[in-house]
Amino acid sequence: MGARSRLRGALDRLEPPPRAVDWSLFAFVAAEVLTGLVSFTVGVPDGWPLFWLHRALGVGIVALLAWKLARVRRRLTDPSLWQRSTALSVLTLVAALGALATGVVWVFGVDVRLSYWTLLSVHVGFGLALLPLVAAHAATRFRLPRRVDFERRRTAVRYTVLLAAGAATYRLQQGVNDLLDTAGADRRFTGSQPREGDGNGAFPVTSWVADDPDPIDRDGYRLRVEGLVSDPVDLTAADLAADHDREALLDCTSGWYTVQEWGGIRVGDLLDAAGELDGDAAYVRFTSVTGYRWSLPIEEAEDALLATHVGGERLSHGHGAPARLVAPDRRGFQWVKWVTRMEVRSEYDLGQWVVTLVSGFD
Repeated sequence: MGARSRLRGALDRLEPPPRAVDWSLFAFVAAEVLTGLVSFTVGVPDGWPLFWLHRALGVGIVALLAWKLARVRRRLTDPSLWQRSTALSVLTLVAALGALATGVVWVFGVDVRLSYWTLLSVHVGFGLALLPLVAAHAATRFRLPRRVDFERRRTAVRYTVLLAAGAATYRLQQGVNDLLDTAGADRRFTGSQPREGDGNGAFPVTSWVADDPDPIDRDGYRLRVEGLVSDPVDLTAADLAADHDREALLDCTSGWYTVQEWGGIRVGDLLDAAGELDGDAAYVRFTSVTGYRWSLPIEEAEDALLATHVGGERLSHGHGAPARLVAPDRRGFQWVKWVTRMEVRSEYDLGQWVVTLVSGFD
């Protein structure tokens, strides 16, 4: 009993003041959303610290949420204390528990599909809903933090312990996966799970948001190469006959990865077909028949592949036929499908971030 009391006393001393808990929850959730979104663009192993931070913040949210619920549990469980804002509080709690639960289950390798969505996609949905809910909830009882709530030395110790505990918990979870040989043991550092096999049937057909075009007639297909080139050119499907093979890893943000042998033509060779590059050429923008687009720096683009085959098979429509971009070290949503235009540009295309959300809508 004495040890339990001492442990309880240590936890009480670690607990921040109520206002600090509230503001910290908002800050941690905002940081979770930010690190989660940025992680969608990270495909190289050097980016692992971002994913560790995301998971450590999640464990920190568990602790902060526990302190918060311990303080307000009577307002939630006693109907006589309910207010109009209670419904918002419950909705926020549901989103928080949904995000945490789906995240925990996912890292242990459980892969349950809900209609078209993987569990990771559901986790992302909960997370995106949680941020505005937490902000709206905070606005119902808005109180500015005081200096005493974030006393420098004590606060630094508290949050250092929270983040360290989060990193340690994640490392422990990895050890459990390895020990039990769960499906999570084969995940990449991004959290994606493997899809084995070769060719079109080895990995799922996924599209971003509303991209769902009709199959493209190969005889009528044209690839336009234009922009800062001396001789813009239109190429047919026959002009894209596969003459290069490259093994590359496709890591999709919906939570899976696959290693395939891709066959196609180097983008650098396609640019050569369009003559000389302008001296200001800095990016190549790849545009889909749906309007979806993404850009690569010119040096990276020249070494990328416009694939027409995968695993020795001609690409299926769902995987981007007649041609899709293969961009090693990039995440799956940047491997543009159904490419119909390549444009050499001098400036980075900020608009591509917006187009990814609206492409495919009529």
